[in-house]
Amino acid sequence: MNPAENYILDQPEAFRSVLLHLCSVVERTVVDVDLKYKYRIPFYYIDGKPFCYLNHSKDYVDLGFWNGNKLTKHLEFLTTEKRKLIKSLRYKFLEEIDDVILIEVLKDAYAVRPT
Repeated sequence: MNPAENYILDQPEAFRSVLLHLCSVVERTVVDVDLKYKYRIPFYYIDGKPFCYLNHSKDYVDLGFWNGNKLTKHLEFLTTEKRKLIKSLRYKFLEEIDDVILIEVLKDAYAVRPT
């Protein structure tokens, strides 16, 4: 197992389920992503460039988008937390995840990624 997978599996159960679901949706939606372990968290890369990351922080999971400032879809669900470039979808429970919104944001992030 690689360190990114270990990070996910080592999280408390509620957050582990959220992380595993997010990984599944990311990998089914964006087929050319590569899961790596960078900055002590799981990061998805496309063609050697950061795409998004997964981070368990206190009481939620962040799915952060590297070029979040360029996203155009479902902005009302994205948080910036005073960050200039990164926006993220934030989840506390598996039941909060709306796969339709998640997939549309992933496709938007893929469309605006630097090539």
